[in-house]
Amino acid sequence: MKYVDEFNEEGEEEGETIIRERASGCVRGRAARGHPSGPRELRIKMPDSRLPTTAQTAQSRRKITRMDTADKYFRNKVVLVTGASSGIGEELARQLGQAGAKLTLAARRRELLENLAQRIAQAQGPKPLVVECDVTWDADLERAVADTLKQWGKLDVVIANAGFGVVGPLKKLSVHDYRRQFETNVFGVLRTIYAALPEIEKTKGNIVIIGSVSGWTASPGASPYSMSKFALRSLANSIAPELRLAGVKVTLISPGFVVSDIRRVDNQGKLHTGAKDPIPAWLVMSTEKAVHQILHAVARGKREAIITGHGKILVALERFMPWVLRAAGRRMAAGRGGYRSEARGN
Repeated sequence: MKYVDEFNEEGEEEGETIIRERASGCVRGRAARGHPSGPRELRIKMPDSRLPTTAQTAQSRRKITRMDTADKYFRNKVVLVTGASSGIGEELARQLGQAGAKLTLAARRRELLENLAQRIAQAQGPKPLVVECDVTWDADLERAVADTLKQWGKLDVVIANAGFGVVGPLKKLSVHDYRRQFETNVFGVLRTIYAALPEIEKTKGNIVIIGSVSGWTASPGASPYSMSKFALRSLANSIAPELRLAGVKVTLISPGFVVSDIRRVDNQGKLHTGAKDPIPAWLVMSTEKAVHQILHAVARGKREAIITGHGKILVALERFMPWVLRAAGRRMAAGRGGYRSEARGN
């Protein structure tokens, strides 16, 4: 017996499910009414809320297709992920492991990486290579790539994900704050690209840069972070056509608010696990959903992907109605001074 998606046809009530059965198996389509040898029908009244709508069915099919595309693309690919110990980087590692990728996980917190690698190995297969790495040091990234080649023999995809946010009004910051922000968020990405590029060119692979919607629209109280993400967007736009000539695809990922630790990290890069997320929960996309979209964009070779609905709205406003965001910025500056303040411990 099999459930059949047929509603409101002649002789059927809305919300009624028709199940048809033949001796030889299940039959789709309408019954041959009036024929004794035709299929038998069993009518079951079900609440409308339990029946899948056309939109729900289409959404489910799109999700399955999207993940099939990503899984096929990343299977047996060698992927290096920086900033893999938490947030988007951790979820990237988990989903890439599920897809069958061979992973190198790089971050400063080795213990977290080891735990993540163990979980991935228990669930999927090959245990990821773990490399303790600070993207502000050239030698660390060069070693991460060298260890990847020694372990896996090649490098197909590099995801430059490591980063954090320096926030605060201009008068409370210094040039040192801006320099520290750029050292990680901009020069850390550049170091990652330079270290990986020779191997990525050999495999005609992918470079993925994790930017932000803040690279499209700046807000008061977050000038260092916004500057760094604007720089990454400029970098991606400049190098994408250059590297395309060598068969290398560059994808810029620009997320809005996603569940992560970034808003719990202070201006010195220290994590405060007890700090409250200042962004309302209803506005924040789950890390799992965001990473689904990120991997699909990379698999399709997209130039840029804006992640989150509110992120798409903000980018559209910046492009077509910038005065709306300028007015919002003036109100924000006159009020709290920014959309969030620096994370503090309890």
